[in-house]
Amino acid sequence: MERSKIEQGRLAVARHAAELFWRDGVEKTSGDAIAAAAGLSKRTVWRYFRSKEACIEPLFLVTGLRFVELLRAWPPQLSIETYLHDTLGSMLKSEQEIRDGVAVARLISLLKSEPAIRSAYLMASAQVEDNFVEIVAKRAGRSVDDYDVKLCAAAAMAAVRVVDEDICTATFARGRHFEHHEVCDQLSATIRTAATLPICDAIGL
Repeated sequence: MERSKIEQGRLAVARHAAELFWRDGVEKTSGDAIAAAAGLSKRTVWRYFRSKEACIEPLFLVTGLRFVELLRAWPPQLSIETYLHDTLGSMLKSEQEIRDGVAVARLISLLKSEPAIRSAYLMASAQVEDNFVEIVAKRAGRSVDDYDVKLCAAAAMAAVRVVDEDICTATFARGRHFEHHEVCDQLSATIRTAATLPICDAIGL
């Protein structure tokens, strides 16, 4: 996924902001601190972002889009369960992608105690959902403008957010360890339950 220089700059700032929010909390992290950590002037940071909380949106977005791109490659002959079990573990390919995944999981675990993070999370999630509409439309054999397609995408992505929040909170707040198959089982069962169109089974056979 090619990113422009501005997008790369925004993502670099987001990574520093995520680290500071996790270490110090949102309230105690200033825009000055984010700018200093990123090696940028305050003016540059505020050209990129409308608020300090918005600084983490690109990190939420890039990790969400990685999951959507995984689903975009979902072959029609495979069910959601089979596909996620086969591929989810390889979604994060580089060390940086793994670090991004950990940073996002930490932030998600803070959603209840740091409500300002939730607004950034939901802003990014809306863009992720827009991309998922295309996948639902293709799998359902319908138009991206179809109301039922948009409803299915919205329901499924909302359900995925619930799973993410439960797993991340249990991991970072309570120290629980999840095996790969447990994460796949929860995600696939949740998408199947939430999907309002029959997209989860093998099709075209």
